[in-house]
This record gives sequence, structure tokens and C-alpha cells, in this order.
Amino acid sequence: MAKAVAQRELYFGSLSGSFGEPACYAAGQSPCGLKRQVKTMGIILLDIGNVMVRVDFDAFCSAVAVPGDGVSYEIFNRYCTGSLKSQLDRGLLDPAVFIDRMAEDPLVRPMPRQELVRAWQEIFFPLEGSLEGVRALEQEHRHWIMSDTDPLHFDSLLRTVPHLANHERYYLSFRHGSLKSSNEAFRHVLTDSGVHPDQLLLIDDRQENCDSAAHEGIGSVLFSSWPETLLAVQNFSPSRP
Repeated sequence: MAKAVAQRELYFGSLSGSFGEPACYAAGQSPCGLKRQVKTMGIILLDIGNVMVRVDFDAFCSAVAVPGDGVSYEIFNRYCTGSLKSQLDRGLLDPAVFIDRMAEDPLVRPMPRQELVRAWQEIFFPLEGSLEGVRALEQEHRHWIMSDTDPLHFDSLLRTVPHLANHERYYLSFRHGSLKSSNEAFRHVLTDSGVHPDQLLLIDDRQENCDSAAHEGIGSVLFSSWPETLLAVQNFSPSRP
């Protein structure tokens, strides 16, 4: 038992410290309309996909594909990556139009639109350590969610991922129109919040997103696992000019 407690302390224990010299900010509104009281400390910009939950687009492709070699792969290329997905994630394409386009695709099995929506949403699975990791971060840092996502996915995530609800702020690509691979997404965060870049630390699983954050002076931790991420956050020191 003592060994288990010690290991838990190593993974999910004290994460004291902040990023730069903290200032006081008023707590924002959560999607549920609940205000949270927060400490004055560094702010985590927390990704969702493959950080808080595991994402498996192959599950969607397999569920909707007609029989045939390479069909699932083609569906992935058409709808799970590339220009069409980018438009959806940036709020430039109505989700209903996106679903209609898939429903009319001969590579997609005939099914009711609602079943197609469910298949699109049911691609998220538990990620080991995420619940404990988020709770550990909450002990020492403020949290803002920052994600490249679409309305259908985010609606599903809010209903099925308990530790996603009631965060102070949500910066979502389909609302502000920029993906994290672009500098504009992080400029929007800085302009909208009024905080200094030294106050922020991005946790994300994509290097290109970390690079965009760095371009705006925001530090980052490239996510690989929760134990490694918590240690990196604890040891993080912002670079100063």
C-alpha cells in the first residue's frame, strides 16, 4: 500500500508553481453556466483528443463503410482528414451538410442520418490516467480547454466525458474559426483573454500545435502519457527574453 501511495504521489502529486508572474483574472462561464472559483496561478491550455480521451476514427470508418477492399481507408481520407474536415472544424461547414454529404456517398452504407451522426460521435474512448491527471492539474493550475473539434464531436464529448465539463473557458476551433496549427488560434486566446503568454502552457499531442503556440510566446508540453506530462508541467520554466 505504501508503495502504491508513493507511486501515485510521483504521478499525480504536487504540481506547485505557475508560469511567469501570475495576475488575477475573473473566472469565466462554463457551458453549464456555473462559475468556478480558481486560484491565482498559471493557466493550462488543455487539448482533448488523445490527451483527455483516445480518438479512433477507424471505428467510424469501419462502422459506416460498404463492403470492399480499401473502402474504410477512402472514407477516412474523405471525411476524417483534409479540406472537408478542416472546414467542419473551423465552423465553415454546417454539420448537417457534412452528414448529408456522407449519407449520399456510395461508399457509405445506407442508414438513417441519426445513425450516421452516432457513428461519427462514437469515436472517443477512455485514455489511461486522464481523469487522475486532470484532477492533479486542477489542484495547482487554472484550466482552459483548447481543441480542434466540430459541434457534433464536442456535444458528444460534453455528455460522455465527466472531466471535460465546467472548465473556466473553452477555446474551440469551430467557434473561433482557427485550428491550433495556425498562429491565429493562439493570437485569439491572447486577445480574447488579455493574459500574457507567460501565463499559459499548452498540453497537446501534436508538435505542429506546440510550434504555433511557441510562435506567440506560449510554452507547451508535447503529450505522450499522463505521468510524463505531469512531470513536465512540474518542471516547466518559461523562457524569458
